[in-house]
Amino acid sequence: MPMCRSLTAAMQGFRRRLLSITLILLGLLTNGTLAANLRLDALRLPPGFHIEVLTDAVPNARQMTLGRYADGRGVLYVGSMSGKVYAVELEQGRARAVHTIASGLPMPVGVAYRDGQLYVSAVSRILRLDGIDDRLSNPPRPVVVTDRFPSATHHGWKFIAFGPDGWLYVPVGAPCNICNPDARFANIQRMKPDGSAVEVVALGVRNSVGFDWNPTDHSFWFTDNGRDMMGDDLPGDELNHVEKPGQHFGYPYCHQGDTPDPEFGTQRKCAEFVPPVDKLGPHIAALGMRFYTGKLFPDEYRNNVFIAEHGSWNRSKKTGYRVVRVVLDSRNRVVRHEPFVEGWLQRDARGKESVWGRPVDVLVMPDGSLLISDDLAGAIYRVRYAP
Repeated sequence: MPMCRSLTAAMQGFRRRLLSITLILLGLLTNGTLAANLRLDALRLPPGFHIEVLTDAVPNARQMTLGRYADGRGVLYVGSMSGKVYAVELEQGRARAVHTIASGLPMPVGVAYRDGQLYVSAVSRILRLDGIDDRLSNPPRPVVVTDRFPSATHHGWKFIAFGPDGWLYVPVGAPCNICNPDARFANIQRMKPDGSAVEVVALGVRNSVGFDWNPTDHSFWFTDNGRDMMGDDLPGDELNHVEKPGQHFGYPYCHQGDTPDPEFGTQRKCAEFVPPVDKLGPHIAALGMRFYTGKLFPDEYRNNVFIAEHGSWNRSKKTGYRVVRVVLDSRNRVVRHEPFVEGWLQRDARGKESVWGRPVDVLVMPDGSLLISDDLAGAIYRVRYAP
């Protein structure tokens, strides 16, 4: 009997070790790319800039927002398309730990932080996690702020953020590639933190997954994804500037400010709508964008716009898969538009294309470094300037 009990205990121990190893391997597979396979040496940046991995333990990392942060310590919150929301504990520019603080949600891409509360988008709902900074290991149950948004999942994921006016901005994408949807769709709205007093900020917006406010005049800017199935080179994604609430930016009648839609373009003229400040390129999937407000980068980078290009999916030759820099003048006109980080898209000598990362969002940190999320690699990178 003692020998039997010993063998049984040994088998149980073996099974526990096997289960532990299996879970570790599954975690690595879920993460998509191991740190050793993140090809940082393939990434190209301007002279003096350096890129490093903050963490590769955030599967399907999408929008980022910074929670409580002081003296180099704090929490970075990260949404995803896979149903989970993550919290990355930070200390002096390093990731100490990664927590899953919500799971089982429908495409919780958007995260926004205000006064100790984390707001999360979940298609038709905006949720709130109260006192989250102190409860990373035992997160609270989400509170429903509002459930008034459409339940359509086509372009139903939502980038969200609080503006300088204290209101929460929420885009509602078109439920299709091209259609003329009802007034609930194809716009950007804002509401008070309690979900009340909803207003429309911009109309004719096909699918915005990134926006920010110009630090010089607090005006609202956003990226918008152009429609598909008009060929390789049309239409371009857009960088748009809202000068007054309620402006119309063309969808579904006009694309990139000057190209009538083949189906709906005869109904209204392009001249009726606000043209983009910049045509960003066809099918690049321009997502997260932020104005650079830090002091670490050289002075000429101050108030530039950084945009994450997630990359094309329906183009014969891939494009995007990079972070670009848009330089504006004092009148908010584009001076130039150039690559800042590229190399996630590779082409060999025979022209064969391969992709190992897809930038989604950018975020300026208090120390002036720039974070980049990558949903394909399940990683967050940190860009520093250290000539």
